[in-house]
Amino acid sequence: MNRKAYLATGRMIAMLQGFSKLRVNVHCKEHIPEGSVIFVVNHFTRIETVLLPYHIYRLTRIPVWSLADASLFAGPLGRFLDLMGAVSTRNPDRDRVIVKTLLTGEASWIIFPEGRMVKDKELFRKRLLLPSSGVRPRSGAATLALRTEFYRQRMLRLQGVAPEEVARLQGLFQIPDLGPLKKGKCHIVPVNITYYPLRARENAISRLTELFLREAPQHLKEEVLTEGSMLLSGVDIDIRFGSPIDPSTYLRSREVEADIVSTASYGFDDRLPSINEMKHEANRLMQRYMSSIYDLTTVNHDHLFASLLRAYPYKAIDEDDFRRRVFLLTKVCLHDTACKLHQSLSTDQVPLLTDDRYHKYREFRELALEKGVVVCRDGMLVKDRAKFSAPFEMQRARIDNPIGVIANEVLPLTQLQRDVHLTAWLPVWLVRRKVAQLLERQALEEFDADYREYFREGESKESEVGMPVLLKGESRRLGVVLVHGLLSVPAQMLELAHYLQRKGLWVYLVRLKGHGTSPEDLALRSGSDWVQSVDLGFALMKALCDRVVVGGFSFGGGVALDCASRVGDAAGVFAVCPPQRLLDISSRFAPAVTVWNRVMDVFSYQWAKKEFVDSVPERPELNYSKIPVRALRAMERFMSELEPKLTGIRTPVLVLQAEGDPVVDPRGSQRLFEMLGSEQKSYQRFPLQRHGILAGPGSEDVHAAVGGFLETLSESGAAAEAPVQG
Repeated sequence: MNRKAYLATGRMIAMLQGFSKLRVNVHCKEHIPEGSVIFVVNHFTRIETVLLPYHIYRLTRIPVWSLADASLFAGPLGRFLDLMGAVSTRNPDRDRVIVKTLLTGEASWIIFPEGRMVKDKELFRKRLLLPSSGVRPRSGAATLALRTEFYRQRMLRLQGVAPEEVARLQGLFQIPDLGPLKKGKCHIVPVNITYYPLRARENAISRLTELFLREAPQHLKEEVLTEGSMLLSGVDIDIRFGSPIDPSTYLRSREVEADIVSTASYGFDDRLPSINEMKHEANRLMQRYMSSIYDLTTVNHDHLFASLLRAYPYKAIDEDDFRRRVFLLTKVCLHDTACKLHQSLSTDQVPLLTDDRYHKYREFRELALEKGVVVCRDGMLVKDRAKFSAPFEMQRARIDNPIGVIANEVLPLTQLQRDVHLTAWLPVWLVRRKVAQLLERQALEEFDADYREYFREGESKESEVGMPVLLKGESRRLGVVLVHGLLSVPAQMLELAHYLQRKGLWVYLVRLKGHGTSPEDLALRSGSDWVQSVDLGFALMKALCDRVVVGGFSFGGGVALDCASRVGDAAGVFAVCPPQRLLDISSRFAPAVTVWNRVMDVFSYQWAKKEFVDSVPERPELNYSKIPVRALRAMERFMSELEPKLTGIRTPVLVLQAEGDPVVDPRGSQRLFEMLGSEQKSYQRFPLQRHGILAGPGSEDVHAAVGGFLETLSESGAAAEAPVQG
């Protein structure tokens, strides 16, 4: 191999990767040992044939050669593969070249033991090779590793006993000096490459192929569709290295030991007396590294969706129920197993149950509909079971049946499959209960952690004041989520909550992050934190009740409106004194304070920065007495970003406002109301001279207005659910 050409080709690959939209993430590189290595890798695309040697070389600084299918060496690609150190599977000197370079340590090797890019992994589901199912992986990598260690031990141990045999072997492998053989062993390192998302769509590369290579074979067109989409549309590539395996531990039988120390001359292709034992050990070694390769699969959302759809025992499933079951898998099962997770599964999964703002479910659903795996009827997914039982021998499997291919990827993960099947068979009522319990516990645990971290003596209230609260109702037809205002706590909404509970409704009092602890905590929060808080409450109530209304006070009203604009299936929304234009002096002071703080940062005058503004709260037993300037600006940004969303709200809306509100300008809430796109909206004013109108004198009228709004929604919902008469 020309080393300069190899390095130049590597730099070209790096440049091409930079131009593409590939996002490569390397995990567990510490598992790569010193010395020569055979990297055994799962095979899904041609991309890894080119990309993986480059990334391993960057980690080890040792050239990495690979075995590539002989068909790839036809045409101009063959020259490129030669420069990359690839060797054809039909090269007659292949095995001897591999053993020689592994003995000397001059190169490591990449081998794809699966052979084909799409294969049935049911074979490894129980860690057993079942000869009647699927195609056996190849044991060539195991055989090469055993032969390398066989000849290493043979030459080193015969130095003083049979020097002429050692000299013959040195000539056979063109090894002038035994020094490199003494430096270390050859190891096998399992490697898994997982691609996410897997989408094969027409792209610029596939169009060029059709234009210039009309007679190209079908398998090439399929690969261009799949891999062109990855290069141009973007895909996460997770490369994960497993623990190294020492092949020499498989050479300890008496038969093999006898051949190692024998003074007889064996040609490289001669049949050894211990050949049957070597084949048996190679098979054991292959099973071990194949199981390790599949255990290293980086599990992602598509795996969970596809696996659950495959395992669900019935033909049709409600979409909300389907999303809840996948949510359960992300929250319970995955974190109780040794699964390797895609980074998107390490973040908050509540959006799966609300607006799906990261498009995980939406994109999977679109793919399943496009490929005919499911059809959608009245909020139900009706699946085609044949899509999960069809064999994967076809050339176009990744295009025609990507959902089946995705589900197939994680079949060997036994614990995950057990969890998937258990989740698939849970009754609907139990799924809803488990989701509600998980979410309620999550909210309480988050508050407890925040309270302990940000508690400030003299500033923080009692923990009971700030924690989220769930009040049980009598009917599950309609539930209510209440959101408190800025600087306040869930207890601010208790009077209204108890009123609604007495009317038989389930009520959940959300705690917006940064509240109920201390102003220092609130100073670190932003709109995304508050969206997460209200989404958790909405998802919790949706698991408990058929329909959900979300409402809030002051800034909480804005958060409630934002929620209704995103989730799409809120039964209604109400906002009490929602801010649009604030009259409070502290809020008008905030922009100037922020500018002043930036100036002070430049001059490093930390003593002059004004991070908090004193306030005189209406309810000092609940509210902070200091306003974090950053939080106030975050609130104003949130309300500014809410404005364009208001026209998209189609659910029924109620806006309530105090005429003499000293904090929120009634003209601002009126303007907010007029921007709402809902055809069913109502605006009411109350002759009260304070901001907090949900408690104290006159609050019963406000409660009654909310109660009347909810009764109307309940009646309209009941009418919609009633069977048609006649």
